[in-house]
Amino acid sequence: MPDLLIKNADIVVTMDAARREVAGGDILVRDGAVVAVGQGLQAPGAEVLRAEGCVVTPGLVNTHHHLYQTLTRAVPGGQDALLFGWLRTLYPIWARFGPEEMFVSAQVGLTELALSGCTLTSDHLYLYPNGARLDDTIAAAREVGLRFHPTRGAMSIGESAGGLPPDALVEAEAAILDDMIRVIDAFHDPAPGAMLRIGLAPCSPFSVSRELMRDAAILAREKGVMLHTHLAENDEDIAYSLAQFGCRPGQYAEDLGWTGPDVWHAHCVKLDGAEIGLFARSGTGVAHCPCSNCRLGSGIAPVRAMRDAGVGVGLGVDGSASNDAGNLAAEMRQAMLLQRVARGADAMGAREALEIATLGGARVLGREDCGAIAPGMRADLAIWDVSGIEAAGAWDPVAALVLCGPGRVRDLFVDGRAVVRRGEMATLDAGRVIARQQGLARRLAG
Repeated sequence: MPDLLIKNADIVVTMDAARREVAGGDILVRDGAVVAVGQGLQAPGAEVLRAEGCVVTPGLVNTHHHLYQTLTRAVPGGQDALLFGWLRTLYPIWARFGPEEMFVSAQVGLTELALSGCTLTSDHLYLYPNGARLDDTIAAAREVGLRFHPTRGAMSIGESAGGLPPDALVEAEAAILDDMIRVIDAFHDPAPGAMLRIGLAPCSPFSVSRELMRDAAILAREKGVMLHTHLAENDEDIAYSLAQFGCRPGQYAEDLGWTGPDVWHAHCVKLDGAEIGLFARSGTGVAHCPCSNCRLGSGIAPVRAMRDAGVGVGLGVDGSASNDAGNLAAEMRQAMLLQRVARGADAMGAREALEIATLGGARVLGREDCGAIAPGMRADLAIWDVSGIEAAGAWDPVAALVLCGPGRVRDLFVDGRAVVRRGEMATLDAGRVIARQQGLARRLAG
């Protein structure tokens, strides 16, 4: 692969230790990594990509998703429900999925993320009906070209045992642990620059046993992988924890080994001050999903308090059945706006929202090699054209990315390879994938 030289961007937003913003900036990429950032760089023989009229940022990082749900957007009966009612509506539909549905929905979700500037995404897949496996989404990510951190999720307590999911969608816990070992051994790459890492992610405190939560934590630490689950998402979640476990979600997590720098929890809308302090002390991360929290009426997560306490926070689009979009650029703006609604207009600025969406998310996922544009970092780069209608009249093009747009990248590079070129996917035929998805959705709806 030849060197790549991105030339003369209006601004390069580095997110390096000094948070430098380089006007008229150049970036030299070699062998998937950033070699140099500055002005007037020269690289004979390199591919040159002109970036006048553009802002270059680190690729955005998505810390929570359910890719399979792109097949169930805007489903009647779930559009206006709270979390538990929404899940009861969707579970019977998801029970009809198989490997093809998992693969195609992941292709669509990953494509949507790429076009919104995302280079690294996690995924939380916790149901495996009709022969579906985590392997199906991994195959989709390899085709799309994003850096991928899927998690082997699980549900083990069905309705007959007092859980929320139908019995047909739960698995035996011994089989879950066996498959967790299989996917780690088959796919996890702990090396710097890895394109694929695996995490373990029992779905939630109301769909698995305490024993599985504890066993998954032990296994994850034996294998050196990260842990992920939903926690403290809404008032129903808190009430369930108090009724079933006699404690709040933070205490439940700590008791079972689910705190630490190798753990990140999704939502955390209802964390109290003591739980925020626990997460800060232990290095536990949070995937903040602002649009989903609004869509389900869950509330406004205390992100300002988390950040001030030192909790690592990244952004997540969450599943497309509860968001319903998968646009990570839109999540930046929503995160900023919600903190202002809760705390005032000075509660969060555009640059902080951008930092959470890039460096913040990379750190939550344990990636010291991603999230910034600096020598030695992986070349995960988003190039935003700010010369169009969305940012017309903007005095500050960096803030404009969050305040007004654009919400779609011009070019996107992952490990130095082009995934988006001139606003279109470079790795697959998006039209063909969308048509296949539409056919599957019609079959499910019929």
